[in-house]
Amino acid sequence: MISRRRDSSSDLAAARSAGLAQAEAHVEAHSASLKKELGVGDLALTQILFIVGLTWIGVAGKLGPPHVVFWLLALVLFYLPSAAVVIYLNRLMPLEGGLYQWAKLGFNQTVGFMLAWNLWLYVIVFTSEIGLQCATYLSYAIGPRAAWMTSSSWFVALSSAVILSLMVVTSTIGLSVGKWVHNTGGIFMITIFGAVVLLPVIGLLTGTLADYHPFRTRLPEVSLYNLNILGKMGFGALGGFEYMAILAGETKAPARSVTRSVFIAAPVIALMFVLGTSTVVAYVPNNAIDLIGPVAQVLRVGYGPFGIATPLVTVAILMTLAMRVGQASVAFTAVTRLPMVAGWDHMLPAWFSRLHAAYKTPVNSIMLVGAASFGIAALSLIGVGQAEAFQLVFNASGIFYALTYVVMFAVPLFGLRTVTPGPPTWLRVASLSGLLMTVLYIVLSVVPIIEVESVATFALKITMTVVAMNLVGVGILLSAGQRSAVPAEKTRSS
Repeated sequence: MISRRRDSSSDLAAARSAGLAQAEAHVEAHSASLKKELGVGDLALTQILFIVGLTWIGVAGKLGPPHVVFWLLALVLFYLPSAAVVIYLNRLMPLEGGLYQWAKLGFNQTVGFMLAWNLWLYVIVFTSEIGLQCATYLSYAIGPRAAWMTSSSWFVALSSAVILSLMVVTSTIGLSVGKWVHNTGGIFMITIFGAVVLLPVIGLLTGTLADYHPFRTRLPEVSLYNLNILGKMGFGALGGFEYMAILAGETKAPARSVTRSVFIAAPVIALMFVLGTSTVVAYVPNNAIDLIGPVAQVLRVGYGPFGIATPLVTVAILMTLAMRVGQASVAFTAVTRLPMVAGWDHMLPAWFSRLHAAYKTPVNSIMLVGAASFGIAALSLIGVGQAEAFQLVFNASGIFYALTYVVMFAVPLFGLRTVTPGPPTWLRVASLSGLLMTVLYIVLSVVPIIEVESVATFALKITMTVVAMNLVGVGILLSAGQRSAVPAEKTRSS
């Protein structure tokens, strides 16, 4: 408690009410047994790994020169506001559980639990794809003779089982090992983007590229399509700064470390997206951009004249597979902490909070997340007609994650009633901007502007899926019974 207060700024320390300080002390008492493994460098590399998505430079590249304006708008309206809110809330409440704790202490335990439930649903779906993606990347790396991998149910299932089992083992051992998996993924991400970003410079120097104007732009047209792209480039591409705060209880000086890591990672990520997209625009015609594998495509085109495209692309694909496993491991590791912290608050049985005797990790929660992820992965292998429920959950998964951001941005706007002085006006403005961008993403995810058989049917199915899964969460919450009814004073004194 003392060390955490020392790395907080004096104004935020003064803002804590007695009730908030007491609640934080309760969480920190539980966190005392967790091993503090993460430093600033680990957090920064992991944030780069987790936030950067390779496909986004292809999506933005489809926009042509206006992509710079879109990235700038997304950065100003969502990216910078989210970074500011994460820094503020983490400095005020640098607690294991991150978002869950911010929602719980900013509003109440029910809001905190439902936020954790939606984040848990998102990660379960996110990690369940790892087997299929492994098969896809391996088939690309090996060549046509390995095309069977992606259509082989047994191979995809085996890949899912092996990788998820390794995640369970790694997460159980703890971040002493897991952080190196994540750090390696972050280094691979920077290396691949470095090869992409430097490509136009090499092209200009060798005469293989006629011209290159990375920041050339023009104003985009105002349309629903462009609004949809803006929403996705905001929350979809640039969300994720809050995620490492979930592991605050396993971080050295979390208030200071998370803040510094955001300052380091934020400009690097922004430049990676903007310059990476500029490379795609410079080398690939708009109508030929591969939205699934734009990085492999631009490496093949750009380095082709030098005779190293084939081996380079193969290495890049294998590194991308390693990065995808690393991203899934980050998501998996952090989300296993949510049932643990909910157990601390008696929102879930104490079974979820039980720590491994040697490694001090929530082993039961880890096993549950691994089993649930494999279960969802198995559903995806069912025949198309029977897998509609899985597809709906998959489509809704982005909304599950976005709903957690709605709560996060709402905390400085409508929560923290016991904190005096409250969040500054500039932070409230930033929170409102981030909230509106997130709502834009949700609305355009529920009501698509692309052509579908029936817009109303699509919207109804997605909405009902989101509502149904949240009703399951409400049912779990109600089943806690006496645990959820324990008075706050008794909970805090336990």
